[in-house]
Amino acid sequence: MKVLVIGSGGREHALAWKVAQSPKVKKIFCAPGNAGTMAVAENIPLGATDLKGLSHFAGQEKIDLTIVGPELPLTMGIVDEFEERGLKIFGPDKNAAQLEGSKVFAKQFMDRHKIPTSRFKLAESPDQAKKILESGEFSYPLVIKADGLAAGKGVIICRNVNKADEAIKSIMVDKVFGDAGKRVIVEEFLRGFEASFIAISDGVKVLPLVTTMDHKPIYDGDKGPNTGGMGAISPSPFVDEELFDDIMETIVFPTITRMLEEGRKYKGVLYVGLMLTEEGPKVLEYNCRFGDPETQPQVLRMVSDLVDVILAALEGKVLEAQIKWSQNPAGCVILASGGYPLKYEKGKRIEGLKEASGAKGITIFHAGTEFRDNEYYTAGGRVLGVCASEKTLAETMKKIYRTIFKIYFEAMHFRRDIGVEKEEWI
Repeated sequence: MKVLVIGSGGREHALAWKVAQSPKVKKIFCAPGNAGTMAVAENIPLGATDLKGLSHFAGQEKIDLTIVGPELPLTMGIVDEFEERGLKIFGPDKNAAQLEGSKVFAKQFMDRHKIPTSRFKLAESPDQAKKILESGEFSYPLVIKADGLAAGKGVIICRNVNKADEAIKSIMVDKVFGDAGKRVIVEEFLRGFEASFIAISDGVKVLPLVTTMDHKPIYDGDKGPNTGGMGAISPSPFVDEELFDDIMETIVFPTITRMLEEGRKYKGVLYVGLMLTEEGPKVLEYNCRFGDPETQPQVLRMVSDLVDVILAALEGKVLEAQIKWSQNPAGCVILASGGYPLKYEKGKRIEGLKEASGAKGITIFHAGTEFRDNEYYTAGGRVLGVCASEKTLAETMKKIYRTIFKIYFEAMHFRRDIGVEKEEWI
């Protein structure tokens, strides 16, 4: 088989790395890929949103399977584009990808079908948003979300009215997230522990993956602005078997079933961002693709062939794909450019990467990197994901952090509290 992986981040490197282990696969292409994917694939200079160029390439190269990493091409309709050409591609079509593409659609969908989530109000203008704030319906802290895609950064937690006013101005007036800020959701702030629940659906049936916990804020202790994710562990320390079943019954199954009933057959990865509250699990957001950085620890734990699972889902037989998992936990810590998720500089030389990559039990997935003049350089906000999987979470994280200190680039930033033991979180 020939496989095309679309995207350029750590998730795409992890997917290509896992796909490369399949005996079915003879050749992998990444579009556009990064400096890390070159080790397992041939990078193609096509952007993830070049739908025509990608579908033409897939047809010309006779690609047997395309796996889409990022959300933007999915919400733009890359699946529709490929399927019109008779090309096999894994992901929801444009209609189904609205679950991530529009927070307004997602919240109204959950409201229609009584899927547990936070209380919310829709604002279509700055004045309307301010009236919602002045109504007193939501106490502080509250959450303001841009409607459309914002690279994981369009959610702002507001501790007081001044912060809320700033958020509305930033999103709706200054348009820091572009057209994603035409509408906003104002919603109640949920308290609890976050969990990422990711499953693969064939449109009717659902196969859940192992649980993970992402760490979105930039600083230790979940402080600072949200990012695309600063690290992840698997399994989540907060999701036991009973809660796992509850999430499937009250959230995941109803989501797939109701989408099917609404004529939006959801085939692909369903990622549910959850808050585990005292009242039970509630949906923070839906994503229509594999997580980043959740995919990194998940592929380390996956013993089965990922290609077999994806093909089964595309054939409407997802439950026939029995996934085997390592019982060992896994973790990933992201090394980011200084200033991320706001302004940051690129082109910083990365030192110690070869030595760190050779450490026993360590896997490093590249994200924002480039390779030139026989050296690696930073090329994005999230630069590298240092990952491991050992018998215990403590051993796993110790190995990761010891390895991180072998790596250096100017202004390198990382969280030092990824994967702390459950008791320390309570």
